[in-house]
Amino acid sequence: MQFQVGDRVMLKVSPWKGIIWFGKRGKLSPRFIGPFKVLKRVGLQAYQLELPSELNRIHNTFYICYLRKSLADGKSVIPLSELRVDEGNRCVEEPDAILESKSKKLCHKEVTMVKVQWKHHRGANVTWEAEEDMKRRYPRLFV
Repeated sequence: MQFQVGDRVMLKVSPWKGIIWFGKRGKLSPRFIGPFKVLKRVGLQAYQLELPSELNRIHNTFYICYLRKSLADGKSVIPLSELRVDEGNRCVEEPDAILESKSKKLCHKEVTMVKVQWKHHRGANVTWEAEEDMKRRYPRLFV
């Protein structure tokens, strides 16, 4: 695979599991971040990327196996300035609204689930969450 100067690419971050800068831990952490613009080709197998100032601690040259062509259009990209980051440099997702509620029977108890619409969430921005957890983390939604 080869990229041209000006192409938009996604950067693979899963090797950085010890340094969680990009959201959730473990298998739910994002595998790619970006898109970033290719500035120039370095040698046969590396590319220099235009990284935002938030990622200034990372060297901007990457081997080709850590890059994927970005298929996202400009509308689906969330600027880093709009995201809230906590003291551990993790992205904090915020719920926008609760759309509906339903009851789910588990082995020995019944749990109320709520359908939550998330701000700045890529892909399907609606998930089912346990009402008890949501009330504890975001009490302003249940007023």
